[in-house]
Amino acid sequence: MNVLVYSGQGTTVNSVAQCVATLRTLLANHYAVSTIDAPALIHEPWQKSTSLLIIPGGADLPYCRALNGAGNNKISSFVRKGGKFIGFCAGGYYGSKRVEFEESNPSYAVVGPRELAFYPGICRGTAFPGFVYDSEAGARAVKLLVDTEVLPDLQVNSESEHSFTFHSYYNGGGVFVNADDLKDESVAVIARYADDRKVDGGDAAIVYVKSGLGAAVLTGPHPEFSPKRLKTTDSSLPLGYSDMVKLLLKYDAQRLEFMKSLLAKLGLKVDRDIDQNTSPIPTPLYLTSAYPEALLQLWKSLTETEGLFQLDEDRKTLTHVGENDTFQFELSSESRFNLQSLQDSLEEEEDEIYELDKVIKHEIVYLSTRGRLELPSIRETPYWDHQLYYKYLNQSQSGNKPIFGSIINYAEVVSSTSTMLDKNLTLLRHLPTGFANIGTIQVAGRGRGGNVWVSPIGLLAVSFVVRHQASNQAVAPLVFIQYLASLAIVEAIRGYDAHSDQLDVRLKWPNDIYARNPSYDAEDEASSEYLKLAGVLVNSNYIGGEYLLVIGCGINTANEAPSTSLNTLVNKLNEQRRKHALPAISPFRLEILCAKILQTFEVMYDVFKTHGFQMFESLYYSRWLHSNAVVQLDMYGGAKAVIKGISLDYGMLVVDEIGFDGRPTSRKYTLQPDGNSFDMMKGLLKKKI
Repeated sequence: MNVLVYSGQGTTVNSVAQCVATLRTLLANHYAVSTIDAPALIHEPWQKSTSLLIIPGGADLPYCRALNGAGNNKISSFVRKGGKFIGFCAGGYYGSKRVEFEESNPSYAVVGPRELAFYPGICRGTAFPGFVYDSEAGARAVKLLVDTEVLPDLQVNSESEHSFTFHSYYNGGGVFVNADDLKDESVAVIARYADDRKVDGGDAAIVYVKSGLGAAVLTGPHPEFSPKRLKTTDSSLPLGYSDMVKLLLKYDAQRLEFMKSLLAKLGLKVDRDIDQNTSPIPTPLYLTSAYPEALLQLWKSLTETEGLFQLDEDRKTLTHVGENDTFQFELSSESRFNLQSLQDSLEEEEDEIYELDKVIKHEIVYLSTRGRLELPSIRETPYWDHQLYYKYLNQSQSGNKPIFGSIINYAEVVSSTSTMLDKNLTLLRHLPTGFANIGTIQVAGRGRGGNVWVSPIGLLAVSFVVRHQASNQAVAPLVFIQYLASLAIVEAIRGYDAHSDQLDVRLKWPNDIYARNPSYDAEDEASSEYLKLAGVLVNSNYIGGEYLLVIGCGINTANEAPSTSLNTLVNKLNEQRRKHALPAISPFRLEILCAKILQTFEVMYDVFKTHGFQMFESLYYSRWLHSNAVVQLDMYGGAKAVIKGISLDYGMLVVDEIGFDGRPTSRKYTLQPDGNSFDMMKGLLKKKI
């Protein structure tokens, strides 16, 4: 499910950003595209959940210093066992058996063998003159001739079905020497340089190499670079740089088609109809409530806070400039937001792609008039039925008006439901407990360890505010709130309808939710018994005697990829249940599931504040995957231990060591959830680097 882009020592910021942006655009509906640094690549168990690993542009020698030995062994093993690898520019040098970079230039010369050796020969460069480190002096638009027989999925739009050319950004890449002579060693030339080069050894610019059950693509140029992300206004750029970018823009459709075919060649699922230059447009946020008085009270509190808003010239729009985002608030009756105008203005910025965090967030406030409930129509929010959501939210288990989720801020496209709350602290300080952000598509969803991804339609992304009083700490320690949120998701799923408890949904410590795979085959090593469905991330700020918490949840509800979803599992179970004449499990609706999760959390949190986590201890253990599991403690020399539970003081994992004979020793260990990673599939507890 993962596509990982190396972002460690040696990479350039621009190369990583260009690579991640292109891959997310083309693969986001099927894969989670994330970055990975050297320590994580070496120490974390990433291979089983990864389809493609990329080493982008930068400098080859720092890659060697960071990855030689353990890192490269892990990469080679990953590819031999069926994984795929791409090396762009410096990554292309690095993936060859030998590097000969600027051999005749004493100041720049880098010559020697390399460990990965996917390409069983020399990568020699630079192919063209003018290269200068950390500069665009040697940048050019190189013409590439693509072999359509090697890329059979390429959609050719020319008179000759075997002819495909385009111009690609280039800055310092090499030639794969005598690649045509290495066909017997599973090498195929994908693209050739059409321009004269300064080095000998042929014209191979991009090669495809089989390695064991996997394959690698190594490139000299940068076909992953979008010209729309190349700046042309910097005074330090060389003469003619702007003309180069214009030429690249002329061939950008062909470049994008090439990248789609390249990824398809490696066996990845690619969205053929995606145009990279049409980026997700931020849609307006709809601020609503089931209770007119609740939203009116919040609106008065915000507008009466001195200095929080600026009144625009039209005296109808209030602007708040937050620490991370800028928000413009308008009443629904006076809103003039125009999505097409915003899209047109963004597409005019050809020299630099916009950043969603920098785009003004338009907030449309649905203040009800004369006590009549006013909500957005399905035409305005086609992926979220506000009426349906509030209908189920009001079916409170206690009979009282719910607090959590009673005021929501919904958008079809957002950067991150969590970021918009916890990174705008001034606004967050004025939001009540239970305020929820909900998004259909997140273009910068956040996870543990700084992971960022684009979430597909069908994922429920919700983040909500909890104002946890410091005085509650003695009875209700802060650390348990992540456990409580995870448990609430499990219980909401299991209690969705009369038969949904047949979904074997479980907790993985500390904050992930898994479900048993109905198609699990114990004899198939590639088959997973449990599949990840959801994750929880809690961010906290301490201000004035209380913790301002933002609890972010992402639940794969109706999306087929990149992992699995609740509805996928429901469909598989229902096939089995029909054979035995059993009633079907209802498919999940995002609005109903969200309401049930917030309902369930609210009931649990009220008990937790007064009685602590011990009230949920037995339920938590009945839902988790780890009772009496034997694990290996990598941070303690590979000692074996049995998981016993969670300590009720600091919420740490408690394990009892056992000897080689399986009998307990006298040693106990407590492990912190934010300082260790738990690989449930392999039974390892690892210390994160």
